[in-house]
Amino acid sequence: MQHPFAGQSIEAARRALTKRLGSAGIEGAELDARVLVGAALGLDLTGLIAAAARRLTAPEADRLEQFARRRMAGEPVARITGEKEFWGLPLKLSADTLVPRPDTETVVELALELLAAARASEGLRILDIATGSGAILLALLSELPLAFGIGTDLSLGALRTARGNATALGLARRAGFVRCDYAAALGGPFDLVVSNPPYIQTADIKGLAREVRDHDPHLALDGGADGLSAYRAIIPQATGLLGPGGVLVVEAGQGQSRPIETFMVACGLTLQGSPKADLAGVPRAVAGRKMPL
Repeated sequence: MQHPFAGQSIEAARRALTKRLGSAGIEGAELDARVLVGAALGLDLTGLIAAAARRLTAPEADRLEQFARRRMAGEPVARITGEKEFWGLPLKLSADTLVPRPDTETVVELALELLAAARASEGLRILDIATGSGAILLALLSELPLAFGIGTDLSLGALRTARGNATALGLARRAGFVRCDYAAALGGPFDLVVSNPPYIQTADIKGLAREVRDHDPHLALDGGADGLSAYRAIIPQATGLLGPGGVLVVEAGQGQSRPIETFMVACGLTLQGSPKADLAGVPRAVAGRKMPL
């Protein structure tokens, strides 16, 4: 049977895929179609425009049809292409890593704001707990050229992915990766500790969008019965690893910023203003500082 995209021009294939995805109720169908056509043909946006009238080859039509079926089945575009941009950096993904979300860039923004006076300091030490693809750590290292960072994760697959991203971005000489339960295997001091830990309540996972529920690793989602289990471990560990004046910045789920602030204060950290909200207005990044004695 002939594939739906066989013999079509690139532009016609893009339009047909947009209609197909939209009819399936997929939000952002037009953007998804453009990205998938580009990935199937190995073309960026400029290339797609320049070659809009070119006919798809049989292998290209076959590859695009495979991509289309995967997207229709609920697989996220980033999983299909194997890559996601974060903080302007192209990051490779794997089955062991979350797809980085724009919300998480709020953690990077707040960390850089709080480090403003030390950004040019040589020897700045950063720890990213539950690093996944390395998104937060590598974003910070790209902004702090004199800093060194360590990313931890319980998943060896995630660490391999993060290390590969560090190498591809030219940051491998300033990044190390350690397998351990949060930060249990490390010693300090660190100037900055960041984390986007699992924070979804166990009972809520089954109700997540299928793109998340069926494709993101549950190890990186499941925050226990109340969604706060990771913070109970991470905040005391981080407090012990921070040097005087060091800062902890963590991502919070919706409605979680208040209990996270309570944990930080109980561990002796001084809150650094109100949580920083993401673009949707959700308090997303919470910060505490270890004040010098």
